[in-house]
Amino acid sequence: MHFITFSRKMGTNGSEIARKVSEKMGYKFYDTEAIDRAAKEMGFLESVKGGDEKAPSLFQRLFSHKPAIALDRINSVIYELAERGDAVFLGRGSHILLRSFECALQIRVTASVEKRVQNLVARGFQRDAAARAIERSDHERGAFIKFAFGVNWENSELYDMVLNMDKMSVDLAVSTILNAARSEEIKACSVDALRSLEIMGLSSRAEAALIEAGFTYGPINSVSVTVVAPGKVQLGGMVEDAAGKAMAEKVVKGLKGVVSIENQIRVTPADRHA
Repeated sequence: MHFITFSRKMGTNGSEIARKVSEKMGYKFYDTEAIDRAAKEMGFLESVKGGDEKAPSLFQRLFSHKPAIALDRINSVIYELAERGDAVFLGRGSHILLRSFECALQIRVTASVEKRVQNLVARGFQRDAAARAIERSDHERGAFIKFAFGVNWENSELYDMVLNMDKMSVDLAVSTILNAARSEEIKACSVDALRSLEIMGLSSRAEAALIEAGFTYGPINSVSVTVVAPGKVQLGGMVEDAAGKAMAEKVVKGLKGVVSIENQIRVTPADRHA
């Protein structure tokens, strides 16, 4: 398998570059729309809506579990799509999620603000509106990556290749990426890639399901999940009664891909914490 991920700033033509690379390579193309379709197939669309490259508000983070659920489910969708084979991913933190794979080429597309404004004006934006849209987009996408992964999306070390589009055409950018993507150094991939994707995808789904069921917050009902091998899950942490222990196992057992569960959850009655 081979993955190419794109992180782009608004007004850089990064989306067009990513689409053309996928066409030239003959790879599946997963942008926001395609990822939403996959989320719908998995029954996750309502959970991930509104979580597209925008960090939740402080109020949401403090008083709602929805941001954590949405993030886990977006991650699980990307991992499952990656399991399907060669692909180009655009945004949604895919360059972070797939970074550990040697067969993933991480591309960053950037440009000066002036160049980006010019590109948007050419598409029909008013100049002032273009500048405001760029500022808002940069803030939201940067905040999302910081919230979701704890890193600065401007850090060049996150990427294998950073393309400054001030002096490059779309076609030149595409050919540059293709030369790298087709090289043997980039296409070499660990034989354990599929196994790792299965483990990470199931882990994300299980974490989201437990959060939604109320098992990962609070001093008592605090359940952890570890996927030790494809389909094999270990549950840890503690709950206040045997019914809670059984319910946590039931929540995870109903997930796609679960083969066996080792339930190590401790039962700790609430009065012990009084």
